[in-house]
Amino acid sequence: PLYLNAGVTFGTGSHASTQLCLMGLERYTVPGKPVLDLGCGFGWHCRYAADHGAAAVIGVDLSEKMLEKARADTFDGRIHYVRGAMEEVDFPPASFEAVLSSLALHYVEELGPVFRRDWLAPGGDFVFSCEHPVFTAEGSQEWYPGPGGAPLHWPVDRYFTEGRRTARFLGCDVVKYHHTLTTYVQTLLETGFVLKAL
Repeated sequence: PLYLNAGVTFGTGSHASTQLCLMGLERYTVPGKPVLDLGCGFGWHCRYAADHGAAAVIGVDLSEKMLEKARADTFDGRIHYVRGAMEEVDFPPASFEAVLSSLALHYVEELGPVFRRDWLAPGGDFVFSCEHPVFTAEGSQEWYPGPGGAPLHWPVDRYFTEGRRTARFLGCDVVKYHHTLTTYVQTLLETGFVLKAL
């Protein structure tokens, strides 16, 4: 079995990409409005949204183990967790003023079905982060070593070949899906989003 010690970075909000999502959440979440967190993991962003005035928060994650931890760490009746894939769960149209997804979209094979969902209220905001496509391109997510094992460069082979990749993460093989930056942006635009920041 793999045992994780969350320490001060994993799921605690101190990672740089998490901080950017939190800044977006603070900027675009109107207090008193509902929030959806896609790929909520341990529920950290859900608790943060509730602490910053969200009327209700729903966190969605595929991992029951992540959700068990999220439920154990959550003591706020405004927060509810749902087990399911973000591209398959369903909510009534215009249910949320803000939808958040931090470091989870690179686990989704097709972005369109997630981006096309009508859960977001008109004028609402979708704030997300994902692993940069340069990071997911080659697949192994390992430095290319030189003589003696010192890192020489980060491989970006197969950048324009989108699809399934297997990477080692925390000692386990994990399936991720590589999408180019163009695909992220173009899919957002094609599904009716207006980009406020990139």
